Amino acid sequence: MIRTLYRSGKGGYTTDVPPTHWRVALRDTDGLLWVDFCDEKPEKLEPLLRDVFKFHSLAIEDALRDAHVPRIDNWGDYLYGVVHGVVFNREKVELESREVDIFLGRNFVVTHHAQTVDFVDRLWTNCQSDQRRLERGADFLLYDLLDLLASTYMPVVDAIDDTVDHLEDEVFGNPTQHTLNTLFSVKRVALQMRRLIGPQREVMNRLARDEYAMIDAKDRVYFRDIYDQFVRLADINESLRDLLSGTLDTYLSVTSNRMNEIMKVLTVVTVLFMPMTVLTGFFGMNFDALPLHGGGVLTIAIVIMLVVPLGMFWFFRRRGWM
Repeated sequence: MIRTLYRSGKGGYTTDVPPTHWRVALRDTDGLLWVDFCDEKPEKLEPLLRDVFKFHSLAIEDALRDAHVPRIDNWGDYLYGVVHGVVFNREKVELESREVDIFLGRNFVVTHHAQTVDFVDRLWTNCQSDQRRLERGADFLLYDLLDLLASTYMPVVDAIDDTVDHLEDEVFGNPTQHTLNTLFSVKRVALQMRRLIGPQREVMNRLARDEYAMIDAKDRVYFRDIYDQFVRLADINESLRDLLSGTLDTYLSVTSNRMNEIMKVLTVVTVLFMPMTVLTGFFGMNFDALPLHGGGVLTIAIVIMLVVPLGMFWFFRRRGWM
């Protein structure tokens, strides 16, 4: 899918501009053209990016290939950046990343993503309903996009926090193997968040502090605000990782204590029955083979087998072992 928004330098507003008219829009230095590519074949996109926008072949290759870490590159007349949105699957306890490639010029923004991205669609809808968003230029449109990107992380952080709270209740209540599996899954999600938040924080820092011809100096303060959001997200994510580590240690302690309690009970039971085992194994309880035999010996043996375990039980309770 290819969709376009165009605001001319004279204030006109147009959607669905055909590729044959993109060159005309790009020559309008006071206008703004936003082209969004979603799930398009590279064979179709490469000629448009190379011939119409004059992007470098290496930048085009990077944009059409997924699995890049967040970054920002300055190509002189335009910027090329990679950012990642996130979606948290509560049922599977998995984090899904949504990569978006962005080209920023003086009067254009080009976005490319392999699948539907929520924050891009939200900004697209906002621009259609409020055309004034396009009046402040391409750099401010980029700010709107990155601001919505940052907003996708906080719900994920809240969802992880809720999951950790639920896991803590399970750990102190009735921990199972599923609890341990979920703990490791959440730790993996927190690690993925760290790998995404850290590089994107540096991207926002460069946009806020470095001088780029495509970004007005007075607009860099807006990117500093996004940078602050990612700094806060990084701190929260580190706190969650520490909380998860503590929860895992608590789980191991609880299960270890439970195992110790089980082993203590089994040991006590074994020790209590040991005198009976010794007595019953003596001569195979064959009283006829003993010098003193008869019902009296059997009665004495039974009394001993009852008194000795009871005495041991009383001794264990007195010492606080039970």
